[in-house]
Amino acid sequence: MHDIWNPWHGCVKKSEGCRNCYMYFLDKQRNQDGRRIYKVKNNFDYPLQKNKDGRYRVLSGEQLRVCMTSDFFLQEADEWRPDAWKIIGQRQDVIFFLLTKRPERVAQCLPHDWGDGWENVFFNVSCEKQAMADERIPIMLGLPFKHKGIMAAPFIGPVSIKKYIGSGQIEQVIAGGENYDGSRSLNYEWVKFLYEECVDANIRFCFIETGTYFIKDGKTYHLPDKRLQSEMAWKSGLQFAGKALEFNLAQPPRDDLFGNSVSYQKVWREQCNTCGSRLICNGCSQCGNCEKASVKTTRK
Repeated sequence: MHDIWNPWHGCVKKSEGCRNCYMYFLDKQRNQDGRRIYKVKNNFDYPLQKNKDGRYRVLSGEQLRVCMTSDFFLQEADEWRPDAWKIIGQRQDVIFFLLTKRPERVAQCLPHDWGDGWENVFFNVSCEKQAMADERIPIMLGLPFKHKGIMAAPFIGPVSIKKYIGSGQIEQVIAGGENYDGSRSLNYEWVKFLYEECVDANIRFCFIETGTYFIKDGKTYHLPDKRLQSEMAWKSGLQFAGKALEFNLAQPPRDDLFGNSVSYQKVWREQCNTCGSRLICNGCSQCGNCEKASVKTTRK
């Protein structure tokens, strides 16, 4: 995906939310072992890679989700992280979305020139249930980041963040169900409760997907298709834009052969209109995969 940067791959399971990790599941399908942690050499410098015309592949203003098949603050990645920080520092015109289950390690893993934080880093903690919220959010609030958020995914138990909202530091909350092996059910009432807390505080809330099993009004729905999960999340109405997120990014570099700069402009396809992730999405990468899928469907 054009908006993901995985400088390393593989992870060590940390908490209950990791039990049915999608990365482990997908690696197993490829006859790989998700416990094997390695640097992704061909992708490590992705934010700095350029096309043939001299332009960065990642345009100014884009948001990159970092380490979606690992954890940026994984101990086993300590050797590689300083170079990753250097890359993030070089692209101050791009937003880097960091998500971790290890906020207790973060303070010791920041670059020496961090100060009170970099404007282009969006720091998030994973809070799959209340116990993890109460463990990780207080640590997050004490860390020097200019932008902070919460991700309740996989959402496996009720979560309230009301006692943390008064800090004024939480800008966004993402919620979503669980998929693949052993998926645990997501209850509509959990999502609605967290949504209402965010609406009351004018915090952006995005319900991205129901997960494979979704409970509403006492009935369990089986939704194995991720596209359907996303549509159902959108149809729930549990999306709230909230206060706009403002990143004071650096000016776009003049990076092509003629010294021109290019900023990212979001493009939406028809299916984007009913996608649960639209609020937080980079927009369509125009890769053409949806057209290919449409052709295959028509032929059937």
